Amino acid sequence: MKKLSFAFIAAVMLILAGCSSEGTNHAKDSTSGTDSTKLTVLKVGATPLPHAEILNFIKPELKKEGVDLQVVEFTDYVTPNISLSDKSLDANFFQTKQYLDVMNKERNLGLVAIADIHVEPMGLYSKKIKSIDELKDGDSIAVPNDPSNEGRALLLLQAHGLIKLKDPTSLVSTENDIVENPKKLAIKPLDSALLPKNLSDVTAAVINGNFALEAGLKPQDAVIAEDKTSPYGNWLVVRKDEVNNPAILKLKAALQSQSVKDYIEAHFKGSVIPAF
Repeated sequence: MKKLSFAFIAAVMLILAGCSSEGTNHAKDSTSGTDSTKLTVLKVGATPLPHAEILNFIKPELKKEGVDLQVVEFTDYVTPNISLSDKSLDANFFQTKQYLDVMNKERNLGLVAIADIHVEPMGLYSKKIKSIDELKDGDSIAVPNDPSNEGRALLLLQAHGLIKLKDPTSLVSTENDIVENPKKLAIKPLDSALLPKNLSDVTAAVINGNFALEAGLKPQDAVIAEDKTSPYGNWLVVRKDEVNNPAILKLKAALQSQSVKDYIEAHFKGSVIPAF
């Protein structure tokens, strides 16, 4: 009888323990499920400045609208587009439309620019000269080595009479397309992210706005720089099949809101200019 009672009690305890464990797991699943229905996760690739900062600024507002914005930072211009194309990201925000057009053509990515957010004036920076009149024969100028940005840098130099290009309007020109170079300037293509670090090794360098910002450089300090009418806006980019995704449309609206415009003007003080 004692053996029967003990066996019976043990069986009951096992059943109760099983019910208790099942109930706990169900509660966790239920909580997780509830959270996932409330917020739609959007992973957006961006370079740290100013793109990631702007995205982080709108995170609280998007959360109110049911979007969990997750910012993934990159320090190069190639990986964010590859990651968007292979669906590791839902969108990216770091590039000009001109650069995207070149990447789409070269790699058949099928990405679409859907919102022009801001302009980062590209500038010629130097630790050795304060005016282009101080450039001497044979001085070295570093430029970005990636598609469209090298052409953009060369167009800036051409606009100020330092060189002349075979096609004076082409955005995909390289140093090999220079047909006139009165001062015999040595044009040195370098990785865009490395230009600020190599500023001491050259006479001057044409630096993208985001990398200039990270290095503490401002367009006002540049020897020459693009003006506010620069056509090289930085765009929100998505895959073609995501253009009408409700969460993407909320992100687009937030990035082109008055609050973002005010934030850009107050926070970046001319180093970044709203494009809307």
